[in-house]
Amino acid sequence: MDLFSRSWEALRAAVAGLPDEAFGQPSGCAGWLVRDLVCHLVVDAQDVLITLVTPVEAAATRNAVTYWEVSGTPPTGDDPLDALTVRLAAAYGEPWLLRFHLDDVGSAAGRAAVLADRETRVATRDVVLTTGDFLDAYVLEWTLHHLDLAANLPEVAGPPPEGLARTRAMLEEIAGAAFPASWPDEAALLVGTGRRAATETERAGLGELAARLPFVLG
Repeated sequence: MDLFSRSWEALRAAVAGLPDEAFGQPSGCAGWLVRDLVCHLVVDAQDVLITLVTPVEAAATRNAVTYWEVSGTPPTGDDPLDALTVRLAAAYGEPWLLRFHLDDVGSAAGRAAVLADRETRVATRDVVLTTGDFLDAYVLEWTLHHLDLAANLPEVAGPPPEGLARTRAMLEEIAGAAFPASWPDEAALLVGTGRRAATETERAGLGELAARLPFVLG
């Protein structure tokens, strides 16, 4: 099983196992509850389906790493699209409806990814990349959001280790620098993307890289 499928199945399984009360807990995404994050995952699954059926003949302009736009400003939840996600999530009313919709659309996205030709070029967000690179980029998306899901839910198992390792490698390529080898992958991702602040000891270990944090990906 490739990393896209492994990461996506693990994330969907984590959502499926959540008790109802967990949906009202804060997620690791600023301004979003867990229910808002799950709603965002539904939209992500729709994006995967739409992109996989949008083949183009044009040459690729991005890869799995350059696909991401990088900012130094963490989200606040006030962006119009972020605010729309919150309203849409609230409209579901009951957690089971969100679980059902994610399972329904998410399963279809997972099947479509398995069937896709990795060499086909697809268009999304005004860029062109191979299907393989598009799905690889989503390994980063699934992994970071899996960490967001589990941020305040210690009973939720984290992302697959291989997904964490691949996401760290992509973040380090984006940063053009490596995080300390002694850091666990999860710590590198949380600190590197601004999901938590570095401790004083961690900042000392980062050296010049500390001044460039965070790398906010969108």
